[in-house]
Amino acid sequence: MATIAVGEKRLSDAWEARSGLISLLGTVDHKLIGIRYIQTAFLFFVLAGLEALFMRTQLAVPENTLLGPETYNQFFTMHGTTMIFFFATPMLFGFGNYLIPLMVGARDMAFPRLNALSYWVFLFSGLFMYSSLLFGAAPDGGWFAYTPLTGAEYSPGLNLDFWALGLIFLSIATTAGAVNFIVTILKMRAPGMAINRLPLFCWAILVTSFAVLFAIPPLTVANVFLMLQRVFGFHFFQTQAGGTPLLWQHLFWFFGHPDVYIIFLPAVGIVSEVVASFSRRPILGYTLLAVATIATGVIGFGVWVHHMFAVGISPLVLSIFSISSIVIGIPSGIQVFAWLGTMLNGRPVFKTPLLFISGFIILFVLGGLSGVMFPAVPFDQQVTDSYFIVAHFHYVLVGGAVFPIFAGFYYWFPKMSGRLLDEHLGQWNFWLMFIGFNLTFFPMHIAGLMGMPRRVYTYEAGLGWGGLNLLETIGAFTLAAGILFFIANVFYSLGSGEEAGDNPWNASSLEWATSSPPPPYNFRALPVVHGRNPLWELPAADTPGSSLFMENDPTDPYQRETLASTVLSGQPDGILHIPASTLIPLYLGLALTAVFVGILLRQWWLAGVGVLLVFGLIVAWLWPPESEPAWHEGETAVIEERPA
Repeated sequence: MATIAVGEKRLSDAWEARSGLISLLGTVDHKLIGIRYIQTAFLFFVLAGLEALFMRTQLAVPENTLLGPETYNQFFTMHGTTMIFFFATPMLFGFGNYLIPLMVGARDMAFPRLNALSYWVFLFSGLFMYSSLLFGAAPDGGWFAYTPLTGAEYSPGLNLDFWALGLIFLSIATTAGAVNFIVTILKMRAPGMAINRLPLFCWAILVTSFAVLFAIPPLTVANVFLMLQRVFGFHFFQTQAGGTPLLWQHLFWFFGHPDVYIIFLPAVGIVSEVVASFSRRPILGYTLLAVATIATGVIGFGVWVHHMFAVGISPLVLSIFSISSIVIGIPSGIQVFAWLGTMLNGRPVFKTPLLFISGFIILFVLGGLSGVMFPAVPFDQQVTDSYFIVAHFHYVLVGGAVFPIFAGFYYWFPKMSGRLLDEHLGQWNFWLMFIGFNLTFFPMHIAGLMGMPRRVYTYEAGLGWGGLNLLETIGAFTLAAGILFFIANVFYSLGSGEEAGDNPWNASSLEWATSSPPPPYNFRALPVVHGRNPLWELPAADTPGSSLFMENDPTDPYQRETLASTVLSGQPDGILHIPASTLIPLYLGLALTAVFVGILLRQWWLAGVGVLLVFGLIVAWLWPPESEPAWHEGETAVIEERPA
């Protein structure tokens, strides 16, 4: 026992954050970075919600004058861009940042400094985009920015420059985060966690990360082409000069449709974890769910043209993409039946997390039913650019991602804070959101079939759309009231919430094997895994003979270590030394900001200084420190039999 106490003291000394600026701004702790991701993404979610409320108020009655067309276009563009790029993926990556190392039994991400950089770039790119409001130059070309309307001849000014440069900037953070997740999941799992024992949330993040690596480059290329055309007069999208506007649509939607699954798949991972925990039984069809996750990620790259059925592409090509758009529904059907089967064969406890999951299943199925209509090319051409499309993708994305995200809030808030969210406020939160969502978006199906086009800031009286739009606006404010209940719940519970304990849900995965909130080093003894549900198969991760103890050298002042593992079997493969807090990621994020501000303002000297700073900081980043040993391949930890 004395040996264990000494080990804990050494771990605390090595891993606990020191006070001061470096600790606050230079932390590389994945838990703090994950919480910052979640908080920042939620702030963007609130901003996007406020923009949506202004739009819905404008459309509540015919011929309203609350917002002019230019202001409406800016709100419309910022709402879509924020929800897609600055809320959904960063929020889910925030959950991944916090949970993945805990779920796989590691002490941090594979590249902690890169993890910190990805957060700072996400934050600064969001501030860059929203600073456009201060200049009266918010993006106004839609979140899809179709050319040639977004070229300099039709959209002069900085509006679309903010949009294109902001997304190029953000792509650095998204790509860095994806690489980090892939390496962490494949190479840093606890001993015994073979690839077929990986938690389904980890499978979802892994597939999403690979999808990001293939989906982000086309979007980045499209935005680079757009900036070259806007700034230097290139002709990528100008028909009269040999280009084509369809090139933009192909590049954008080759990113855009996989991005639906980049958003959806991590939410699916949350659903699987919550359903298993609250049904009190292992998830039904684990292997099928993992394969369905992979299949969704792969097939998702073969359906982008169904966004372009009305642009004049040949019927043969349309039929091919129509078939693939039908096939993509099969993995989703497998997942829905697996969740329902788990609940029916278990003993479901309908606490707030499972309520949000139940709401998700209903909304996602409704969205899927409208989704399978679009592969029918004649129907798609009839409803293209109508409010029927708006209704569908909100059922799929808001119902399919936001509701699981709120389930994740209620499920993992005790792990992050040590306190439970209030159940009574949680019930109000769910029902107001569920009722408000359906009041908002279900009538849009009807309005779309009645001919209401999307992307309009007003409409004439007498068309039959007024009552539906008023109902949608009432629903939007009801939905917003539900979100206010959640915010109130968080503040109330942080101050007066019930203490959660280490595992309040009696869940099975490794993040619940440590204290709530976890210590800076996550696990005193890295756990050994014996099955897919380690906490149900062993009473605790730290029982005698079940843990791997990282035996550190008492004379070594640098104790920040975690295990590396083999890709398939999850056997120990070496020891990875984790870097300490540093301000270099923050400085590098600021230098990148200077580069993009310089390009935006055509101040090439500022962009050049930023580039020089970036290279200098990369050299400082890579410069080997004397006190930190690098990767030691083949080192093994000492397996210590624990006293009872």
